[in-house]
This record gives sequence, structure tokens and C-alpha cells, in this order.
Amino acid sequence: MSIGVCYYPEHWSRERWETDVQEMADAGFEYVRLAEFSWGRLEPERNAFDFEWLDEIVALVGDHGMNVVLCTPTAGPPRWLLEEHPEIRQSDRDGTVREVGSRREYCVNSPRYRSETERVVREMASRYADVPHVVGWQTDNEYGCHDTARCYCGDCTAAFRDWLAERYGDAEGLNDAWGTTFWSQQYDSIEQASVPAPTPAQDHPSMVLDYRRFCSDSIVAYNRLQAELLREYDDWFVTHNFMDRFPAIDLYDIADDLDLLSWDSYPTGHVQATEGQTPPDQLKAGDPDLISFNHDLHRGVLGRPFWVMEQQPGDINWPPHSAQPAEGAMRLWAHHAVAHGADTVVYFRWRRCLEGQEQYHAGLRRRDGSPDRGYHDAARAAEELFDVGNVDAPVALLHDYENVWALSEQPHAPDFDYWALVQSFYRALRARGVQVDVVHPTAELSGYGAVVAPTLHIATEDLADHLTEYVAGGGELLLGPRTGVKDEGNNLRPVAPPGPLTALVGATVERYETVPDQFERTVVDDDGTEHAVRTWAERIETDTADPVVEYAGSEREGSTASVRNAVGDGHVVYCGVWPGQDLADELVASLLTRSGIDHTTRMPDGVRAAVRDGHTWVLNFTSDHVDIETDSEWAVGNATLEPFDLAVADRDLIGGLAVSKQT
Repeated sequence: MSIGVCYYPEHWSRERWETDVQEMADAGFEYVRLAEFSWGRLEPERNAFDFEWLDEIVALVGDHGMNVVLCTPTAGPPRWLLEEHPEIRQSDRDGTVREVGSRREYCVNSPRYRSETERVVREMASRYADVPHVVGWQTDNEYGCHDTARCYCGDCTAAFRDWLAERYGDAEGLNDAWGTTFWSQQYDSIEQASVPAPTPAQDHPSMVLDYRRFCSDSIVAYNRLQAELLREYDDWFVTHNFMDRFPAIDLYDIADDLDLLSWDSYPTGHVQATEGQTPPDQLKAGDPDLISFNHDLHRGVLGRPFWVMEQQPGDINWPPHSAQPAEGAMRLWAHHAVAHGADTVVYFRWRRCLEGQEQYHAGLRRRDGSPDRGYHDAARAAEELFDVGNVDAPVALLHDYENVWALSEQPHAPDFDYWALVQSFYRALRARGVQVDVVHPTAELSGYGAVVAPTLHIATEDLADHLTEYVAGGGELLLGPRTGVKDEGNNLRPVAPPGPLTALVGATVERYETVPDQFERTVVDDDGTEHAVRTWAERIETDTADPVVEYAGSEREGSTASVRNAVGDGHVVYCGVWPGQDLADELVASLLTRSGIDHTTRMPDGVRAAVRDGHTWVLNFTSDHVDIETDSEWAVGNATLEPFDLAVADRDLIGGLAVSKQT
């Protein structure tokens, strides 16, 4: 388990480099990430490469016993290149060409930019091949950041037509898949197809879904170009730093070309992108369930440990509000990541920058180079962490980007957000101390005691067979609302939901409605307890399934909202509503009990536990003191947690763990 830091030596005088690197080594860091956004410094003019400064810092890091992760510099093309070849720049939907002056101006479908990418990556890779302490590479930086995953230029239009021709063959196949008779939108030729552009009404939903598939495929292909080039020169690992619940890139596709996944964790910023007002504790430490969902996703995609390539070091510049993180938060985040499967946590960045767009983004060191709170937290984490194996999660949560894309185009309610619905189910699992693998619906499921699918909006016969086999073999499956509604072309199926999953569920959706705030919607479970629901509500007609939740207190009173069906040796529960916190907890607790998975009582909000390789982390993301009821020995901390504190036990505590907040 390692700690690292992102360093930009080109921002500082050479006289400081020795001191900086020595202080990194003194803190117990093992990795230093270098050369991100450095193209203009590495190649100040065409073919006039200057590697002397980078050679020096790479050697210095190695001399101090640390390893280097280099970055391809393609996220920041130099001004001379953009002026020499302005056609590499992106275009917005209205045709506006993106100007030079920040970063990520380039289009991944530009043939010119791909050739320039190959040229600079080869120069760097050949330079540092066989340097023993250069152990890995990060390709580019945060693909798609700043709304750059989707471009509308001429190169993209041509590439999109090629993509459609390969997928559908000809206009007849395209028209059939998209259903273009609606509003007389038929194509006579695939050459008539184009990327989305301003229109009087909404875009055709099938076209939008395919365009989003195409844009993701384009980034996957661009990343593959870089990864394959790097592997020609040495046997180093290749990764990329992804972002919080980023919707535009299919991680399951791009992961095929990477050795490990990494992501950039900024807890006090990410939480402000969620719905509702952010509670004070979360402004100071983030939402543990939001952070851990990203951890579990980036671990689950490849089924192996991941990295946090950028960890928040203090206050940050980009969210609406930037409170100072709580005392100890930077240490808490490192342990939290490791508890969920991180092997390395790399803090961004070493020192607050004096220039450019990120001057208000903290570093581990202050602007004058003196240590800030983050430096002491990172050094303490580096001292405390110890080597452990991978996470062995008993529950899989099914997640899919095509569902993200389809539902975001036709949400049918202003507050229907795919990620928020997923979080409702995921939060209930984490409140019971259960580790979760976030995986694609087609993943192998036989090793999981329980599977949760918050929504499978697009569903196929093959997926239905896959899930039926899992349940019949003794698996326990929980399905959420809006499942089995659409086909792969983003068209409604000619049968009632859940479509191909109907036989598995043993019921059909008779009708549905969105639930605005003005409507009070409650349901009652089979124990007579009422629960609030929100946003989406379906009325279900049962066949072989048994009702387990019914509507209460409205004209729907007595009609079915959720069912359970026995299939083979297992069961499937279909929940036709967006559950509130209490209903989600009941559904999850029942699922875990039926599957025999160890879990805790419902933990207090902001307090979480996680098991990795026989060790239990208990993490307090609140300003309250927390007591842990156990007689365990502690590898880190003890049974009383201070605010924003943690403890690590030397055994698995989940089956009998109880925690309480001090009032």
C-alpha cells in the first residue's frame, strides 16, 4: 500500500528540486507522477525536443528510492501546434470552434492529432524505456473533462458515418434500428447522417444513443493508440485517471487496454454535484458512499486493485464552495481508498501553484514550499498503511453506461438521474457494512451471494437468460424500477416491462407515473410499515410472483409496488418504485439475510465499515465521536473514534459490528 504525489518541476526553479524530492522521500512516498501537460516544455518548437530537465528530475526521484509514473502530455497541446494545424481543435454543437487558452482543445478523431500523438508518445517512450524506476504511464489526462468527450467537427461527422455503416450496413438497416418513420426522419443514405446539431425540437433518442456510443468508442480507440505505443518500448503498466461517475466513457470498454484503472478523488467537490443541499460534515469530508462507489467501480471493472491518481490535498478551486477539509480528512481519504481496494493513493499536488487557472487549488505544501496540513496527513497515512490482498466482495451491483445514456436523453422527470437512483441502492448496502463490486450486467455472477441491479432500462433476451441462470442456481437478485423498458436501439418494446425479464420477475408493469414533490407517495411493506418513495412509481400486475410492498394513502392504495418471485433455488425481487432510504434499507437487509451474507445493523449516516483481506476499517466521516463495540485488537487506532477519524482492526468484524455516535 503506497502513497505518492503529483509533481510539476517545470513550475519551480531547479534549485528547489533537490529539496522537494528529499521531502517526498522523508514523508515515505513511493511514487511521483511527472510530465503531465508538459508538451510545450518538452517540445518548445517542432522537432526541437528538450528532455534535459525531465531526465534530471526522473534521475533525482530514482536516486531517492522512489518510482516515477510518467504521463503522455497530449491533454495540453502546445500553442505552436494548434496554430500550425487549427483543424485539430474541437467544435461545439452549434459549430463554434474551441479556442486555444486552456486545455483539452483537441479532437480524438482528428487524423492530424493522432499522428502528432504518435510522434510525441514515441519520443517519450523511447527516451525512458529501460529506466528501471520509470514503472508506469498515465495516458493523457481526464478524458472528456470540461465537456470535451463529444465533438461536432467535420472529422467527427465523417467518422460517425463510418461507424454507422459498420454497425448497420446501409440506410435501410439504420432506418429500421432507429425507427425513423417518426416525423419523416428516414435516411436515403448513411451519408445523410450527421452528428447532433441545433434542431427545433428534441434529437431522435436512437440517434443520440448511437452518437454517445460512437463518442465513447472514439476515446477508447484514441487511448488504445497510446497504450499500444507505450507497450512497444517496455513492460511498464499503463493506466488513465478517470473522474467521479463520469458518464461519457464506457469504462468497461476502455479498461481492456489498461493494466489498472485509476481515478481522481476530490470528496468535497464531488458531493456538491449531487442533488440537494450539502450537509456541513460533507462539505468538510465528502460523502463516504459517493466516494466508495467510485472506488468500487474502478476496482470492479477489472476485478483488481486500482489507484487514486489524484487525491484531494486540501481546499480546491473548482466547486461552488471550498471549505477547508476537516482535520485529518486527507488521512481519512487515503485509508478509505485502501479499504475499498486501492493499492496506491497519489495526492494532487505537491505545492500550490503560483500561476494559471489552478492558483486556488491547494497542494501538500503551501505556496512558499512549507508543509501544509495535507503533507502531514499524507505522511501519517504512508506510515500507517500496510500490505493487504484484494477486496473479496459478496455483492455485485450492476451498472451500465448505455443505461446512463438512454435515461439521460429521456429521463421523463426532472429529478430522474441514473446515478442518484444507483446511489439509493448502493448506500443501503454500504450502511450494512457490505463490500460491493460494481460490474457490468454481463459479468460472471456465480461467485456473488447477492446481486443488485438498480435499473436495467435497456435489456436483451441474452441478459434475461444470464440473470435467470444466476437466480435459478441459488442467487438472490434485487431489481429496481424502469427495467426491461427499451431495446438496444433505444426504442420501447412492444410488450409491457420488464420485457424480456417478465418470466424471471413473474409480473408485469401495468402502468407508471412520475412523482412530483406535490404528490405524496407512500408504500407499505408486509409488516405494515409505511415508507416514502419518490420520482418514479409503477403499478405491478402479478403472475407467479408474490406482492411484498403495496401502495398506501392514495388512489393506488392496495395495488402492488414490489414483488418477490421464486425461481429455481433463488429469488428475485422487483421494486417498481424509487425507494426512500428506509425502504431501500429494508429491501437490502432482506436480500442479505436470504443470501446468508454477513452484515451489520444499519450504521449511522457518515460512519462506514469495510473489510479487506481479513482487516476491518471503521471510518468516521462526521464531526461526532463514535464508539465501536468490539474486543478486537487494532492495527491502527482504537475503539473510540475522534471526528473524521478511523481505526483498523486485525480481523473481520462485520458479522457482529455495532457502532454508535456519542451525543
